[in-house]
Amino acid sequence: MRRALRCLPVFLFAAITACSPSDSSSDTASTTIIDRGSDTLVNLALAWAEAYVKASPETAISVSGGGSGVGITALIDGTTDIANASRAMKDEEFEAARAKGVEPIETVVARDAIAVIVNPGNPVDMLTLQQASDIFTGKIVNWTEVGGEDRPIVRVSREVNSGTHVYFLESVIRLGRKDDPSIFSADTLLLPSSEGITSEVSQNPNAIGYDGLGYVTPAVKVINLSEDPAGPFIPPGKETVLDGTYPISRELYMYTDGEPTGKIQEYLEWILSPEGQAIVAELGFIPVA
Repeated sequence: MRRALRCLPVFLFAAITACSPSDSSSDTASTTIIDRGSDTLVNLALAWAEAYVKASPETAISVSGGGSGVGITALIDGTTDIANASRAMKDEEFEAARAKGVEPIETVVARDAIAVIVNPGNPVDMLTLQQASDIFTGKIVNWTEVGGEDRPIVRVSREVNSGTHVYFLESVIRLGRKDDPSIFSADTLLLPSSEGITSEVSQNPNAIGYDGLGYVTPAVKVINLSEDPAGPFIPPGKETVLDGTYPISRELYMYTDGEPTGKIQEYLEWILSPEGQAIVAELGFIPVA
């Protein structure tokens, strides 16, 4: 069950020593770590920061969202210490970073499944990945085409700066085919937050959307998915992500400029510790170990 956390942007301060990214090699008495990016990760990042500063009052952590693209751009521009991302950085982003003297280093901090969700009143409870792709590209437009009622399909998606949007585009709409030019249907409703997706689907009997597992609530119904029309159709969850049977699961990342050192290294080590990973499970995501 997710904890209720403050709206974005959010700043958590134990001691303020800087308004720019910290020198991770510094041994000063107090340090501010700036952490920006993925909206999928932001509640988790907030929970980590809140817990960490209680135990390490000499460290302040500033957390804000905006999307994976926002965090990665901030890392490239040198305006954040940590970039949160719900997708891996692209080759062109690595190139842009290196052109500015930034060497992004990736740390996997949690795992996640992308849940395809519908309104609880919708009788459809399973789809193939091909059907999901056809729905979101607009090839399938009525629920009767996948065993539902005679209703138009309303497609709901995250905005394009979202790592979850990019992951869904590449893994579901394009089915992992790098040369596939398919895109979301032009009438797809783009929303700025994961909570907005869940809210819209819970209120609209015709809607279908997708969200990270940590944002799924009892107000929506999760669709079982299969790569094969013959099944099996698998629900998202810890077990099905870890055993590899759920077809759209992913890793969640924190990127730093170079190997983390100093306070940033200590913070990332704490995130990967049993204490930090217990918060991952508490918020509905999947620990890395």
